[in-house]
Amino acid sequence: MDPDCLKMGQRKKCIACKIVAHTACIGILEQKNLKCKPTFREAGVRNYREQTSMRHHWVHRRRQEGKCKQCGKSFQQRFSFQNKDIIAISCSWCKSAYHNKTTCFMMQQIEEQCTLGIHASIIVPPSWIIKLPRKGSFKSSLRASKKRKASVKKRRSKEDNRPFILKPIPSPLIKPVIVFINPKSGGNQGAKLFHKFCWLLNPRQVFDLSQGGPKYGLEMYKKVPNLRILAAGGDGTVGWILATMDSLGMTPPAPVGILPVGTGNDLARTLNWGGGYTDEPISKILCNIEDGQVVQLDRWNIEVTSNESSEVDPPEEGTVDRLPLEVFNNYFSLGADAHVALEFHESREANPEKFNSRFRNKMFYAGAGGRDMLKRSWKGFAEQIKLECDGLDLTPKIQDMKLHCLLILNIPRYASGTLPWGNPNAVGFEPQTHDDGYLEIIGFTYSSLATLHVGGHGERLMQCREVRLTTYKSMPMQMDGEPCRLRPSHINITFRNQANMITKPKRRGSVPIANDPPSSLPERLRLQVSRIAMADYETLHFDKEKLRQASVPLGIIVVDNNADLEQVREEINKMLHHFQTEPSDIGPPTKLSSQWCFLDSTTAERFFRIDKAQESLHYITDISSEDLYVLDPEMAPASPYLRPDVTNGHHQHQHQHQQQQQQQHHHHHRELTLHGNGAVTGGEDGTLTLNFTFPVTPPKSPNLLRSEPGTPNCAAGLDRPFATVPETSKPAPLSALDKQLIDASKRGEIHKIADVHHKGANLLATDQYGMTALHHAARFGHKGVVKFLVDNAPPVILDMVEHEKGQTALHKAAWYQRRTICHMLVAAGASLTRTDFQGNSPRQQALKAEDKELAAYLENQEHFQLVQSEDQETAV
Repeated sequence: MDPDCLKMGQRKKCIACKIVAHTACIGILEQKNLKCKPTFREAGVRNYREQTSMRHHWVHRRRQEGKCKQCGKSFQQRFSFQNKDIIAISCSWCKSAYHNKTTCFMMQQIEEQCTLGIHASIIVPPSWIIKLPRKGSFKSSLRASKKRKASVKKRRSKEDNRPFILKPIPSPLIKPVIVFINPKSGGNQGAKLFHKFCWLLNPRQVFDLSQGGPKYGLEMYKKVPNLRILAAGGDGTVGWILATMDSLGMTPPAPVGILPVGTGNDLARTLNWGGGYTDEPISKILCNIEDGQVVQLDRWNIEVTSNESSEVDPPEEGTVDRLPLEVFNNYFSLGADAHVALEFHESREANPEKFNSRFRNKMFYAGAGGRDMLKRSWKGFAEQIKLECDGLDLTPKIQDMKLHCLLILNIPRYASGTLPWGNPNAVGFEPQTHDDGYLEIIGFTYSSLATLHVGGHGERLMQCREVRLTTYKSMPMQMDGEPCRLRPSHINITFRNQANMITKPKRRGSVPIANDPPSSLPERLRLQVSRIAMADYETLHFDKEKLRQASVPLGIIVVDNNADLEQVREEINKMLHHFQTEPSDIGPPTKLSSQWCFLDSTTAERFFRIDKAQESLHYITDISSEDLYVLDPEMAPASPYLRPDVTNGHHQHQHQHQQQQQQQHHHHHRELTLHGNGAVTGGEDGTLTLNFTFPVTPPKSPNLLRSEPGTPNCAAGLDRPFATVPETSKPAPLSALDKQLIDASKRGEIHKIADVHHKGANLLATDQYGMTALHHAARFGHKGVVKFLVDNAPPVILDMVEHEKGQTALHKAAWYQRRTICHMLVAAGASLTRTDFQGNSPRQQALKAEDKELAAYLENQEHFQLVQSEDQETAV
């Protein structure tokens, strides 16, 4: 807490640099030169092109995610509200963060110029944005000749309403992005995204569409080279931006990408942006906007004139003479479906608070559509219209089919992702695309509308370039989701132009995972599939380690490293089908609900969901670093943090039970097979003392015990001289107790492990993948289970290797950064020099996991173990 804090007024948080201050203390911050990061520059003759470099804007943080850029260590998170310590210093532009220590943050060691971070190529530098001086100020009274006074006066009158102008410095490497956010789209989700974009970008390039629409932002940036636009909203938001660019005469028009936070998002689905934003990191979306390919989208004019020859009925309430739009990009429809859309629109306008989520919006559509179908309100629809396509009259065909709805479609998607045209390469028609200059004319009955969301399609009527439509009574219509009730009219649809759009690129940025033995084909990957419950995901999304611990293994799949997620989904379904039809050695058959989806576990911050509609855009190596995680919304939570039965008393009971089992076990005699000369003496407390000499022989199975190249055999095997690892060319089937042991080790159920061990379970038992209970406990971070196995199992368990990667339990613990478990295994005598099938030691596994501290510890212990082995060799 600052000693000068007045503690008066509301606390406000800056969206640009996240500084929090009382309203009365803002002046104090400015006096101390603790200003917000600059987002523009004052008007001047020279300072805009001379000051092209950026300086860091350092801000103190009490909470910080990630790792220190100097030392590589994570920041200690302190959640106490009473704790006011500054733990980090970070730049609000490039997001570089350092510990609040002299050893980490020293201005002499850090470059003064800021690189703007990973989004430098799309951020608008403050030097480009010039703030105009107020009228009458000294800067605004620069001398001008008489010839210029008139033009200056005229220009000033236009700029009075524009406090900022842009003077960009063109560069082929810079693709500035401006973001338009509709806070009302998709259940008011857009309002939550505004602050995130302001934090990652220059706030002067993020605009709220509820504050005057897109015109101000487009006018400000229309002359910026390589400009790209991100529309965070629904399809209507995109149409709004495209129409505004037309009115401003932007040439060439800037390409537009979509962050789908609307309800239907059909255009977003067509351009691969998905059916709705869930929790993908905003930083990834900005990278997709930068890297996305520019494609064209057909746009269509629609002209309406009144049909004076129709019978004059009393006009219904809400009937209009004009359509809400003059241009459409997605579709134009009339009849039954437009009636439902109109009901939804009127209800949302009357009670906006009841439509605050996409799920509720879709439920309303389903209910209104069902009521309309039962009433058969549009039974005589075909008799009230006339349709001509490229001069061909289709009215008799519509009347013969007794249609209830007519759809004129420009893009393949409609009504929240359905495919009303059906087969895109239907016989007798050209392939359906969004840039071919053709419209698809489709008719629906109530029955075909009802089957649309389960794979059905409408009646394909024609593909054409021009449509003439006549209506003889007032009827509901909708254009790109904007409904109305139009009086009898003549409607003419013609081609307008093509807009530039951005498609989401198919990801290919990760390096294939090299986790197969050398004998296998290098392009094949073996992946452990684990599922996570929705309750665990929502509660533990901030902690990747706890989320991994809460996962439940399903099995292992083998796929190509260039497989996309649609192919991986097929392999997972095959694996589950195999488990359900044939008995398995790893427990009872496991099922997934039909709603499961993939999780991306490669980001540094957290896991995030992959939209099912976008699975073809993601490769398996882009979302999985070693294990593959899937999210099942119908799965019961597995995390101990969410179980009601896990209480302090329950833990205490487990601990007491564990101690009793250990004490009972220590009084049992062990039978050891010794190959060599020696003696065994027993103590009064039941312990065993070994005085033993033996010949140094290489292990029989090179796949299980391999010595480090260039080191004596005893370096890899001498630390476990009295244990002989059996060859595992074909694993023996697990007994019922051994199965329970393996399953309990995965879940950390130590009381269950102690119970089955007391009943005779083999602690050295391996599953079908060669993994022992110690492997699973080390992988999932169950410290109590590891301690129990180290204390009670034969020491050979420490260096047993599994079949898939040839790794010991220490390899697993190092990869998953289980530091405490690594200490436990090393203290028990686990080999630090044994390598897996890829030649990696536990230390190298820790380096791959980017845990420098753990790698340094393992390297130190590795040297100590080698020296100790040399001493033992000399003594022999």
